[in-house]
Amino acid sequence: MKKLAIIHTTPVTVEPLKELARQVIGEIEIFNFVDDSILPQLAGNDGDLSAVEYRWMHYAQFAEQAGADVILSACSSVGQLADRADSRMSVPVLRIDEAMASEAVRRADRIGVAATLQTTLGPTMQLIREKAAQAGKEVELVPGLADRAYGKLMQGDREGHDEELAKTLMDLAGRTDVVVLAQASMARVVAKLPDAARSKFLSSPRSGMESVKKLLAGDGK
Repeated sequence: MKKLAIIHTTPVTVEPLKELARQVIGEIEIFNFVDDSILPQLAGNDGDLSAVEYRWMHYAQFAEQAGADVILSACSSVGQLADRADSRMSVPVLRIDEAMASEAVRRADRIGVAATLQTTLGPTMQLIREKAAQAGKEVELVPGLADRAYGKLMQGDREGHDEELAKTLMDLAGRTDVVVLAQASMARVVAKLPDAARSKFLSSPRSGMESVKKLLAGDGK
């Protein structure tokens, strides 16, 4: 049986991604590495990845040693670390948001980027710019930071988080062609939005897992 290792920076994504992997891929062995100290540290140091690179890379190395066929990074804030690891590991290391960024560039010229953390907003926008450059296309990015939503989530107010985030998402939807959700954990909020608006939102979990499926089948990135 194929093995998928997932590196998380929050426990919130563990169960949803396990369930999604079984839906998209089918029979697969999944093991998880969770370090919920990374995001608070990045939030406090203006997103300086050098402060967390050593231990994040070790999680990737542990996953490789444990026999993972693919390693999936579930957090956009550390996407650059996943890129570096991919060039060093003997197994593919995939960013969960890479396919989403490519899809956004294919679909739109004016792209909204929503996040609840500044440390996630920047890397996601950079990834979209890179995908646009590869496609030879110019895009306009419109950021939307729902930082109050993150604060409420840290206080245990999940409903308050969802309400604050929904306001930011709907505002961006009214000003752009598509809206990219910079964090995998944000995808569930889209289900609470009006039906007519949902098609404008792109989230990373399903497209990221579809990319994992292709890699496991030997189809490449």
